[in-house]
Amino acid sequence: MESITEVLNVHYDPLNVLIPELPPQAFNPLAASRYQRTRSTLGRRWGILALVCVIMTGVYYSYDIPAALHQQLYAFMPPSTNFETHFNLLYTVYSVPNVILPFFGGRFVDRFGASFCLVSFASLTLLGQLLFAFGTEAKSWGIMLLGRIIYGFGGESIVVAQSTLLSSWFDGGEVAFAMGISLAVSRLGSVFNNLISPFVANSTGTIWALFIGVAMNSFSVWSAIAVAFMDRDAEQKCTAENEAKAVLMASLLEDDRIDVADEYARQDSKQNDTVSSESVNDSVDETTEHVRLGGVLQFGPVFWLLALSSLVVYGCILPFNNVASGILLERNYFRAPPKDCVLDYPEQCTLGSLQNGTNLARTLDGELCQLKYAAPLLPSSISFTQTDKSWKRSQYNYTSLRPSDVDCGDSFWSCACTKDYCSTQKQATEKAGRIMSIPYLFSAALSPVLGKVVDKVGRRATIACLASLILIMVHTTLALSMSSPVVPLIGQGIAYSLYAAVIWPSIPLVVDKKLTGTAFGVMLALQNIGLSIFPVLIAGIYNSDGRHYIPHVEYFFVSCAVIGTGIGIALQLVDQRRGGKLNATNSDRNESTLIGILAPSENPTLSTREENCN
Repeated sequence: MESITEVLNVHYDPLNVLIPELPPQAFNPLAASRYQRTRSTLGRRWGILALVCVIMTGVYYSYDIPAALHQQLYAFMPPSTNFETHFNLLYTVYSVPNVILPFFGGRFVDRFGASFCLVSFASLTLLGQLLFAFGTEAKSWGIMLLGRIIYGFGGESIVVAQSTLLSSWFDGGEVAFAMGISLAVSRLGSVFNNLISPFVANSTGTIWALFIGVAMNSFSVWSAIAVAFMDRDAEQKCTAENEAKAVLMASLLEDDRIDVADEYARQDSKQNDTVSSESVNDSVDETTEHVRLGGVLQFGPVFWLLALSSLVVYGCILPFNNVASGILLERNYFRAPPKDCVLDYPEQCTLGSLQNGTNLARTLDGELCQLKYAAPLLPSSISFTQTDKSWKRSQYNYTSLRPSDVDCGDSFWSCACTKDYCSTQKQATEKAGRIMSIPYLFSAALSPVLGKVVDKVGRRATIACLASLILIMVHTTLALSMSSPVVPLIGQGIAYSLYAAVIWPSIPLVVDKKLTGTAFGVMLALQNIGLSIFPVLIAGIYNSDGRHYIPHVEYFFVSCAVIGTGIGIALQLVDQRRGGKLNATNSDRNESTLIGILAPSENPTLSTREENCN
């Protein structure tokens, strides 16, 4: 297909301004005013994308810190049978406010601008992570939960701001690619967290791991400030160039096209009257949209199916990552020891400076227990008084020792009494952190490529349904098999990449452009209904199943994927009946737009065209 510049026979004038040889009716002030330079024509958009990636990397890093430190927090916080409930509440309280806030965050973005909101929301995440770190140091669930609430105030709304910002800086076929790059690099924050946080917590302490998150959020704030300055400068540049272009075009009309201008003066007057009327109506519509929720009522069934799909499909992706460390430890790397194993001396330490000999675990038949992927046995009871200043407590008296009593950050446990248990736990948590990074690593690698592929092939509704089917297989395998988790988690990464590559870029295709920010907010608000309820349900399932994740928590994820598949099928059917926007390719839409531009009978003046700007 010929490019639009070839069709319009573009040439350059002596002032190096792009001037196409237009049909006579295009040489009038109304047509000249429609050639606008926008942010998407500026080369600096790639710098904006890089800074957005830095911002979101910090946000994702700290969001996932509790998930990576599940076992460390279990050991660090005061012993409680309600630990799993408190832990999952860290994600519930993050999501509950965002059932409402992202919607208003979207309206806030629409009104005040994405770059300003980016700075505001990044600052909230920094404050929230600071409170969470200090609350953990004080061993106060209340302060920790407050920190997560504040983090949630910024963490979800910032997604609305960055999505809207990228939509304004990247148009056409670049939108999905830019969002794919953003998701890919941003999710590396989760990967870095899963790799770094357990290692730092095991080496220097849980609190230090949390303050690395504070540092990451600080980088996000400074990057957001840089984006705000660049965005404002770009707006000023585009405005100045468009005004200069309008003056030049008016001069050409006066000097070289005076006869044509006279001929169409009467037509221009009518068109200007129409434009004035439309401008008034647009102003009224815009005002109304900010005052009431009428814009939401304009969203069609395709948008609402996308929102429901997001609610349930992300329900078996993000909540799974919250408890993935616990699942992998229970299922693969730190299993409960066999019930028929007992220590030679149940009331003595197992390994360390307080154990002069050996205290091996044996079966009832006297054979050594095979504990390759299991946790070493703990003494049934101990009683010691502090003899080393490095110990955290003065007395260690336990008549019935439980795993929750063992704090491997205390040298009494890690060096003196249960060295084998703490050493195995350290290796297991770090390995679980590496393995649970697989989905995000695949997402980081595949998202940019899939974004480009989706732009070319379309089929967004089909791909969304396919992702749900893959998730069914992934979580069924994790529930029913004790095989290596690597292959299922690769499948999780592929499904996540496919789904993210189609769900967010689909929003601008099915809603009015001026409501894009609001649409992103509504989508996130509905998604957070699931993300606030699902962790509580998971904790309830875990506690009711004797404090086990396998298999019933995995069955819950399977059910979410099944519902997502059903919604995906419905999305296919509804989209097909309404013109197939989701399954269309960008070339299909561009061809339709080009036909509209080149139809003089329907468009006496040319539509807005963006120029290349270096």
